[in-house]
Amino acid sequence: MQLNLKRPLLFFDIESTGLNIVTDAIVELSFVKVFPDGHDEVKTWRVCPWDYVHSCQKAIDPSASEVNGIKDADVAHEPKFLEIVQEVVGWIGDSDLAGFNSNRFDLPMLAEEIERVRSYCKGRIADTKVPEAKKNLARRTLEAIADIDLHTRRTVDVQTIYHYMEPRNLRAAYRFYCGGKDFENAHTAEADTMATYEVLKAQLDMYREADAWHEQPLQNDIEFLSGVGGRPKTIDYAGRLVRGKGGEAVINFGKHRGKTAREVYEVEPAYFAWIENGEFTMDTKRQFARLKEQFDQERSKPLDQQEMSDALNRLKGKFEGGKLF
Repeated sequence: MQLNLKRPLLFFDIESTGLNIVTDAIVELSFVKVFPDGHDEVKTWRVCPWDYVHSCQKAIDPSASEVNGIKDADVAHEPKFLEIVQEVVGWIGDSDLAGFNSNRFDLPMLAEEIERVRSYCKGRIADTKVPEAKKNLARRTLEAIADIDLHTRRTVDVQTIYHYMEPRNLRAAYRFYCGGKDFENAHTAEADTMATYEVLKAQLDMYREADAWHEQPLQNDIEFLSGVGGRPKTIDYAGRLVRGKGGEAVINFGKHRGKTAREVYEVEPAYFAWIENGEFTMDTKRQFARLKEQFDQERSKPLDQQEMSDALNRLKGKFEGGKLF
């Protein structure tokens, strides 16, 4: 069915260095612009993810590379978002926006990149050390993006429609896997528990063979079933701590988001006391306390040669550029 449009609808998708809107950046951006007369235009950019504060390329998280196939070297010589932002804004024009899971990720990421450019250009203009020619370039960029406000656009999230039309709750699962029938007393604890048991058995019956979308069938093995879809990355149930590279605990909220718990404890041990006394779940407090105990134990034992070298390198990094933190 052809879309009934009064103005263009811009479908877009982003590949990025990771999933953290605050710290990650775009490495690929694709637009499919559909016009009211039914024709469409396509544009895709590869982007060098740029850290405007430290003037260097942002690294792509290996887990992101596994998904999108893009490595640091693939985008090292591509334009920065700063260099394509005027073209991007031109493509957006007066369009409404559409994507898949776009309201939660792609739209905030695109808005964040635009705001980074806006902030960077303002800083360049205010910096007395920046040559006038470069200030003028920053002024032209600011002028070109001055009127763009993604919050004013209608947004269509196709994933939201999918989940609305095809609910992914226990009742829907029971109907799908257990012969199209409904179960009585839904949302009572016992009925829901029995339905969950029946659904799992039906899933094992249905997915006995590999298919075009699943290389492995379901195995009637709890170790296998517990890993379907990947092991949980959260350390506490509230998701305040997640597993980073090498399983290292990483803080997932607030001012220290993206930092390892270890490095925060080294420079601001009082943060752990704040967690203990704050309005957090008891499980979150326990996991922070467990990490504190681990770090204290590591401090109390003699360092071997490699650990000493790593500690010195971390200390050296704190003092680079004349800054302690």
